[in-house]
Amino acid sequence: MTHLIVFLLFGALCVAGAVNLLVQRHPINSALSLVVVMGSLAVEYLLLGAEFVAAVQVIVYAGAIMVLFVFVIMLLNAGEEEHTKGSRVALLFGIPGILVASVLIGWVLIERTGSHLLWAGALPGAPRTIGWLLFHNFLLPFEVTSILVLIAIMGAVVLASHPDADQGKKER
Repeated sequence: MTHLIVFLLFGALCVAGAVNLLVQRHPINSALSLVVVMGSLAVEYLLLGAEFVAAVQVIVYAGAIMVLFVFVIMLLNAGEEEHTKGSRVALLFGIPGILVASVLIGWVLIERTGSHLLWAGALPGAPRTIGWLLFHNFLLPFEVTSILVLIAIMGAVVLASHPDADQGKKER
């Protein structure tokens, strides 16, 4: 029973962090909210018995990826965002669409996996098996992701460079 209460508590914390991520006006506060989401997910993985995935979640996502996000935010010197009221089309179709999609996903999960697997914990798998899948079967998506992150960093550097500084160097 305690296991379920802790699971639901960190699930609620994860959802609250995700909502906070969306409503923040300053990008650094959004990045910190994303760290809360990543940490909560790591605890969820621990509770499900997936210690390796929890460690990877903390080291890779909450550590390395968030450092990159903060680095890019600082490099771009991003200030406070301007929010608009949104569109009526998004309210008319977005909220019912999210509700229908959530019910559909929940129904598919319960029908395909059976309700007993939802609370039984993670499926068995050794870190060796996960490593084999990651670096053999899924090597191409892994490398493509790393190249996309590199391109994003290079794009941030190009966007952050001031054209006026380059003009001053050419005139001298």
